[in-house]
Amino acid sequence: MGTPLTWTYDAPDGVYKNHAMSGKLMEESAKKMVFVPFTQKVDGYGRHKGESVDLIHVKELDIPANNGQLDERTRIPIDSLEMGTNRITVKEWGRGVEYTNLFEQLSVFNPKQPIQKVLVNQMNECMDNGAAAAFKEAKVCFIPTSLTGGVWDTDGTPSTQALVNLTKDHLGVIRDYMANDLHVPFYEGDNYIGIFATKGLRGLKDDRVIEAWNMYLRKGELIFKSEVGRCEQIRLVESVNAGALTNGVGSSSILGEGVVFGDEAVARAEVDFPELRANPNYQGDFGRKKAVSWYGIIAFGPFWITADDREAKIVRVTSQ
Repeated sequence: MGTPLTWTYDAPDGVYKNHAMSGKLMEESAKKMVFVPFTQKVDGYGRHKGESVDLIHVKELDIPANNGQLDERTRIPIDSLEMGTNRITVKEWGRGVEYTNLFEQLSVFNPKQPIQKVLVNQMNECMDNGAAAAFKEAKVCFIPTSLTGGVWDTDGTPSTQALVNLTKDHLGVIRDYMANDLHVPFYEGDNYIGIFATKGLRGLKDDRVIEAWNMYLRKGELIFKSEVGRCEQIRLVESVNAGALTNGVGSSSILGEGVVFGDEAVARAEVDFPELRANPNYQGDFGRKKAVSWYGIIAFGPFWITADDREAKIVRVTSQ
């Protein structure tokens, strides 16, 4: 954090003064976490559990031709259970800011409070960027190429350029593909979650196809942070963080990118979720230099990195 003061000598003996400092500290608007709340913490993992965790998932069993009916003298057939794993490795995250004892003693406000606030803002944005990157590892990509349809890519790399912005028909195509082809379980109730950049939601808002949240939430159900409404059984959440979602991809930057997902999308392995730490004697010098930082040990990763039926849980809406 750069000091907003310019100190000059007021007298030969070195008395300091500052000039025309506002009585109110102005701050930039913070970008809050949108993606992190939709990650699922890995149970049983934490301190002294190693640097990596294997996400174990059991694959669905095939449905037999006779739906499991048995003859009187037939032994129960035994299926083979298939399992898969995805390993995620935790890393250290952190950043800090330095300030001097002189700044603390002579400023008209306490610098500790604004420093802590901007550090929390930075921490939140960094964590959301990390979580968003895990969602965007999805192998299934949908690229809108007309007002009613688009192109599917299932290798994680979009090969076509988007030609239009998001529409209600696109959400219908995505919802049906997730429900009928990928068999993705809903995130909650009968709904998927869609997180989109502002531009991605603009077309839906202009066409007035978004159902207001008070029309589908029942008493006692909670609205998600930044939730704008629902369309095609997808509860829509807005992200204004350009580091998480690009607010303009495709031809003439026409599309705001996003992700649609169901249950078991992204895991969060944490040893220490990032928190603020203070060092009152940063770099020594008898306490004249101080520092505050945020620090944590955490990792985000998709449960499944596949485009296969009953395994893929995320669709990424994007462009080449």
